[in-house]
Amino acid sequence: MRASLPAIVLLVMGSLPAQGQELRAQLSPRDFTTLAAEIGAKVERISVREGERFRKGDTLIAFDCSIQRAQLAEARAALSAADKTVAVNARLLELQTIGKLESDVALAERDKARAREAAGAAVTAKCVVPAPFDGRVVEQKVRAQQFTQPGQALLDVLDDSVLELDFVVPSKWLVWLKPGHGFQVAIDETGKTYPVKLTRVGARIDPVSQSVRVTGAIGGHFPELSSGMSGKVLLSPP
Repeated sequence: MRASLPAIVLLVMGSLPAQGQELRAQLSPRDFTTLAAEIGAKVERISVREGERFRKGDTLIAFDCSIQRAQLAEARAALSAADKTVAVNARLLELQTIGKLESDVALAERDKARAREAAGAAVTAKCVVPAPFDGRVVEQKVRAQQFTQPGQALLDVLDDSVLELDFVVPSKWLVWLKPGHGFQVAIDETGKTYPVKLTRVGARIDPVSQSVRVTGAIGGHFPELSSGMSGKVLLSPP
């Protein structure tokens, strides 16, 4: 799910660019989200800190779920007992020692026990927060031993494997500016120029400014680049 990192917007000097004028923009991550607690529990362990990297599926936060695990064990024991009751009643029904109603009630009790066991397993699965993608921690919003409520924000994370540029161009450029078009961006912080390929064109043209938002992706992997860096988009009509 994509969520609430602050929007990274175009920095345009003045109005729309004239031919040959450079645009300014900032790098933004392809994916970013805020991970939230799904249960009320105490934070037992935080595996990553701000700025650290993680892999998809890594456990980022673990909760103290001793009560939930005990409830799950109880539900599983109740399900086991219900299974045995159903098996015995099935044999007794064959011998006509009990009626069908009694057998049906036992089956219903087993279904209830199975549902409670499934619910307990689902809750227990929420005791760890896995990484949704490869990425980095932007901000840690909780601390170990802190009690959290369902829906409380835990971590802001982003995937910086692909960095993007969002900027605005005149709508008349769409005659030649298509997805796949290559250009360059000069990043201020590194003093280097990097290749960019246009990936998306906005779905709506602003009728007042006659402009449209477009998105490009940095081509290749450059460890020195980070989300939030800014620079000049070197793009002009042919």
